[in-house]
Amino acid sequence: MFDLVYPPGDVPELPRPTAETAGRPASGRRREMFPVIMGSGEVIAKAAREYCHGGARVLHPVVHLHIIDRYERLYLQKRSMKKDIQPGKWDTAVGGHVDYGEQVLEALYRETYEELGFTKFNPIYLLSYEFASDREVEMVNVFAAVGNFQLTPDRDEVDDGRWWTFDEIRENLGKSVFTPNFEQEFGRISRKLLALL
Repeated sequence: MFDLVYPPGDVPELPRPTAETAGRPASGRRREMFPVIMGSGEVIAKAAREYCHGGARVLHPVVHLHIIDRYERLYLQKRSMKKDIQPGKWDTAVGGHVDYGEQVLEALYRETYEELGFTKFNPIYLLSYEFASDREVEMVNVFAAVGNFQLTPDRDEVDDGRWWTFDEIRENLGKSVFTPNFEQEFGRISRKLLALL
C-alpha cells in the first residue's frame, strides 16, 4: 500500500516567499495545508489548497473510497455546488485530500466520517496512480469497502448520494454526469470491485 514518508523536521511551504510577499502577515483564517510529495511518497514540502488547485501542478495525495453492496451497486455522491473543482457532478462515494501531517489511512477514515458519517468499515486497498487535470496533479489512493452500510451524507460536503448499478454508470459515461476522474477510475477498477463480491 502507498504511504507517505515525512522528514524528521519541518518542510518548506510553497510557494516560497518572494520580495513582495516576505514579511506579509498571514490571514487570520486557518488554511488547509497539503503535503507535496514525490511519486515515491516522500514529503518534500507543504502547500495551501489554493496553491495546489491553482495550476501550480505540484503532486499531492488524495484518498478515494468506493462502496459496493452485495447487489452489485456502487454508492456515489453528488459533489456539493460549493466545491471548487467539478461542482454538481457525481463522483466516488468518498474523496478527499490528505492533510499535512496525516497518513493515507488516517485521511481515508476522516474523510469517510466527514462526508458519510461512518467509520466502521474494512478498507481494501486497490491501487495508487497519478491523475492530472488543468488545475492540479494528485496521487490518488483508491480503496473499496463491501457491505450494506447506513450512510448519512453531510449536506455541506455532499449534495446527494445514491446507489447506482454498473449498467446505469456505463450508460451515463461520457455525458458530463460524472467527474472525469471518476470515469477514468471506474474503467480501471470496475472488474476489481466486482471480484470483491
